[in-house]
Amino acid sequence: MVSKGPLLRLLTAINRRRMKLLVGLACIAYVASVWGNFVNMRSLQENGDQKVESKIEEAVAPLREKIKDLEKRKRNVEHWIGHENFELINHDVVEPLYIEVDQIYHLASPASPPNYMYNPIKTLKTNTIGTLNMLGLAKRVGARLLLASTSEVYGDPEVHPQNEDYWGHVNPIGPRACYDEGKRVAETMCYAYMKQEGVEVRVARIFNTFGPRMHMNDGRVVSNFILQALQGEPLTVYGPGTQTRAFQYVSDLVNGLVALMNSNVSSPVNLGNPEEHTILEFAQLIKKLVGSGSEIQFLSEAQDDPQKRKPDIRKAKLLLGWEPVVPLEEGLNKAIHYFRKELEYQANNQYIPKPKPARMKKGRTRHN
Repeated sequence: MVSKGPLLRLLTAINRRRMKLLVGLACIAYVASVWGNFVNMRSLQENGDQKVESKIEEAVAPLREKIKDLEKRKRNVEHWIGHENFELINHDVVEPLYIEVDQIYHLASPASPPNYMYNPIKTLKTNTIGTLNMLGLAKRVGARLLLASTSEVYGDPEVHPQNEDYWGHVNPIGPRACYDEGKRVAETMCYAYMKQEGVEVRVARIFNTFGPRMHMNDGRVVSNFILQALQGEPLTVYGPGTQTRAFQYVSDLVNGLVALMNSNVSSPVNLGNPEEHTILEFAQLIKKLVGSGSEIQFLSEAQDDPQKRKPDIRKAKLLLGWEPVVPLEEGLNKAIHYFRKELEYQANNQYIPKPKPARMKKGRTRHN
């Protein structure tokens, strides 16, 4: 027989080694687990930080753009700051305004399709509630109010050229309706206040206008074409380019507004340049004036885009003695000079503006 003493001692030694090995493996597994959790937590924290930073950037980016816009608008009027007859008040016309004035030029409203379609409810509020507030102010203080209406009240016209007696051809539920119908009801409000409350009103139906100090991201034809030509990008034409527009220089419009305000004409008056051009002709003209090699890119036609637009200004000539005097190319050269300077300024501030696209139907892109 084999003695049990040595055997037990051998088994005990083996078991001890196993136990030590198991304990060692357990320790290694624990350390690995803790380290893995630490690494995962750190990774989660880093990813979380990145996500938080990304969310913050998403929230702050539009604010940065708004700040740039505010700075841009301030620069538009900075040459008047300090003048004894100038005061700048930051106010939303959707809220009532209490000031003492003799004349009110009610110009509030986004006017380019990308801007007014971006927030149609705000556009409607500005043109309805805002107009009511301005008419209420005019009534309280006995002021005369001039409404900056628009050629868009004629919609996609079936009468050409458009005179003030034409009632228009407007889609009341289309993408442009917030602006078109907003201005139409604003005109209605003006004449309701005139008839019921005796408020003196003037209504200017403004056709396409351009000039220095336009917003670089305005999104309208002139600013888009000039900006694209200066940056060597394709000039985007929506549709075939056969649509016509009539462009007036800003100083002509200002003279027309002042003449209308100080006249005895209470019915609507067209203010625009009757010199009619197709959009394609206009794109080619800007390319030539800029000296750009940009191609012309044709995109799908925007919904409810008017095919013809030309003002009949016989009424303005007869009753106001007004007509545009700045030749188209002269005005465009001034606008191009301004935009070129603005691009230099923006480049120095690491911000390059891009034209805003119009709302489009689906379709293919073709090049000229």
